[in-house]
Amino acid sequence: MRDDFLWCEKYRPRSVKDTVLPQSLQAVFQKFVDDKQIPNLLLTGRAGTGKTTVARAMLEELGCDYIIINGSMNGNIDTLRNDIQNFASSISLAGGRKYVILDEADYLNANSTQPALRNFMEEFSKNCGFILTCNYPNRIIKELHSRCSVVPFTIPSTEKPKLAAKFFRRVIDILSTEQVQAEPKAVAAVVEKHFPDFRRTLNELQRYAATGAIDSGILVNVQEENIKQLVEYMKVKDFTNVRKWVVDNIDIEPNVLYRKFYDTASDFFKKSSIPQLILILAQYQYKQAFVADSEINVVACMTEIMVECEFA
Repeated sequence: MRDDFLWCEKYRPRSVKDTVLPQSLQAVFQKFVDDKQIPNLLLTGRAGTGKTTVARAMLEELGCDYIIINGSMNGNIDTLRNDIQNFASSISLAGGRKYVILDEADYLNANSTQPALRNFMEEFSKNCGFILTCNYPNRIIKELHSRCSVVPFTIPSTEKPKLAAKFFRRVIDILSTEQVQAEPKAVAAVVEKHFPDFRRTLNELQRYAATGAIDSGILVNVQEENIKQLVEYMKVKDFTNVRKWVVDNIDIEPNVLYRKFYDTASDFFKKSSIPQLILILAQYQYKQAFVADSEINVVACMTEIMVECEFA
């Protein structure tokens, strides 16, 4: 599959100013570009938030030679000895420093590959820089932390609405360019569901767009998929993600959620557990009218269902 078939690649920002990042983060990367000096970096944060995108954007703005290595797929010691060593030891045809982007570096073996990478970063420091990305910085050995400027990709709660709105406008432009008919309300629902995972958002919209239009019909699909994900968490007794789901979907009216469980009970629960499910739903639906904190009540309801009911 060609990269330009995927919207997340076709419309990947080619400059730092076009990235969808908090202003404080964007300013840091723009300063590296303006100074024409990019240090060794360790970019940390959840998937899809633009770590690799901004790394590539900086290097392309400066016209640097670079390679990308996926640590989860090619993270063995032979990759360092062959691909990285051959690239890092040669002179850049474009002049200046070359760079290695090590994507998903947290999947590199901490006992062999990561220590070897530490030595490579020192040996080729005059000719080659390294940009590591990871979701779990605790999996990166401290020796690599100390050799990099660590930049966490976190979004302050005060900036989330502004960033979501900026990404929404970007998505609308993409849909217009692709000549896809789209209802803003439907697009906003997809953006809201997956924010701040920009890659996932574009992939989902491209999937919905395959039908030729993105309209109110997908709102039902988005909610259905949400419920299914919640049930999967409950089924495996994953309380942490159940609680996170409630927070991420706080816009769903609790009584609508309870009714959804009631209507789809036979899809997710064993027949013998449905009466108990209904009693729990009725209890928490009644409490919903009096509680001071709706979120706590919904989490309590989901927890009791998770503990007391048997899933299909």
